[in-house]
Amino acid sequence: MAPNVPICQSCSMPMAKPGDFGTNADGSKSRDYCTFCYQRGRFTFQGTLDQMIERLASMSGAMGMTEEQARATARTVLPKLKRWKK
Repeated sequence: MAPNVPICQSCSMPMAKPGDFGTNADGSKSRDYCTFCYQRGRFTFQGTLDQMIERLASMSGAMGMTEEQARATARTVLPKLKRWKK
């Protein structure tokens, strides 16, 4: 990943191009969330942190990881992100 590429503060996806960014309620681009997590000012996924971790683990093949690697990475990274930070 290129340096200084923002990551989604919900799922940690790198947001490198304009189409990667979600949209706010007013139609402007969100600086914090990707298009898969945030559209028209609302989160597209309403589950818990644990459910998001499992969701990402199920996409492990697309990320080039085993399911266990994806789960471990998500458990480390997601709790530090804006959406999930307590």
